[in-house]
Amino acid sequence: MKKVKAFYLENCPHCKRAFKMVDALKTKNPEYKDIEIERIEESVHAQIADAYDYYQVPTFYVGGTKVHEGVPSFEKIEEVLKKAIS
Repeated sequence: MKKVKAFYLENCPHCKRAFKMVDALKTKNPEYKDIEIERIEESVHAQIADAYDYYQVPTFYVGGTKVHEGVPSFEKIEEVLKKAIS
């Protein structure tokens, strides 16, 4: 299983939706339940966030590769989870 990092902002509505989608997809598909996502709040951990190339949150990296950036959808978030288990 590949490592997943998620960059977010605490008050971002898109970030909150993305994490709710992750939870819903993990509940729906047991194959995803063991995927761990390292959540990095970019305003708290600015030095870590600055080391990555993205402009919008939420942004998900899987195995060091950016997989999703910006407004989430179930399809886009499921792609993140699929790449984590592939």
